[in-house]
Amino acid sequence: MAESLQERFAPNTRCFGCGPSNPAGLRIRSFIEAGEGVCDFLPEPHHEAFDGFVAGGIIGAVFDCHCNWTAAHHLMVTSGAAGPPSTVTAEYAVRFRAPTPSGRPLRFRARVVESTKRRAVVDGELEVDGAVTATCRATFVAVSEKHPAYRRW
Repeated sequence: MAESLQERFAPNTRCFGCGPSNPAGLRIRSFIEAGEGVCDFLPEPHHEAFDGFVAGGIIGAVFDCHCNWTAAHHLMVTSGAAGPPSTVTAEYAVRFRAPTPSGRPLRFRARVVESTKRRAVVDGELEVDGAVTATCRATFVAVSEKHPAYRRW
């Protein structure tokens, strides 16, 4: 099985959304395919807002972490660094276009649409059964050693 960005660069982090070492978290796995971040997530019944549909907060958490890893990877590659910078969410907004059914694989896609040396803007999209049910736009910034999230992994 391929190693996700989280498993490669932050195997001990306990972030609720993306921490491989958090047994109670979502433990999403992000990959880069053809320059785009891809994350497949299979929601479970406890991720539902009501029977058969995923809670918006869970969708937001997956978008936040997955888009952040896409941004961090982009900043790493463009700077030529060996590892990703410590990035945090500056802002993000999710647009829910349709209810997202649970019990089937969700595909999250993310792509950097604008960047500087320390900042990346990412557009995300959630697709299930061939339909886009949510989109997002998020901004992430690399932080210095003075920030509490610096080298959090």
